[in-house]
Amino acid sequence: MRTNFDLSGFRRSTIGFDRLFDLLESSAAAQNADGYPPFDLEYDDADSYRITLAVAGFKPQEIEVTAQQNLLIVSGRKADDEQNDGRYLHRGIARRGFERRFELADFVQVKSADMKDGLLTIDLAREVPEAMRPRRIEIGGNVHQLETGANDGDAKKGSREAA
Repeated sequence: MRTNFDLSGFRRSTIGFDRLFDLLESSAAAQNADGYPPFDLEYDDADSYRITLAVAGFKPQEIEVTAQQNLLIVSGRKADDEQNDGRYLHRGIARRGFERRFELADFVQVKSADMKDGLLTIDLAREVPEAMRPRRIEIGGNVHQLETGANDGDAKKGSREAA
């Protein structure tokens, strides 16, 4: 399976997507090969997401969820309170530590984390600040030119108040 990408053609014809291309290139190289622990990614609606990790055998205090800017790190370390005194003939339940990293888009925030029945659920939401949301820019900048049949005096007054 090919894991390296040549994105040079895209880099030449786009502006401002450097971070995206860097993420694509680094995620292919840094992807956790063993797939432990398994996880699901859910898309709830336009701005809500959920990550569910199967962490059977871990207690909530043995799991750490850390949110940094554009990065979510979930790690688990088993406490060494259980000694293998020779009672086990087979240990199929994983006790090894893990670390999963999730790259988050801009403005995606962790809302909550909950653990039930061996599943760790992390809810995320995209919260774009009002100043960053798309807005319509009027061409020409004069409000009275855009209005039809309106009183010119009111249109000029509105354009001065908007400025």
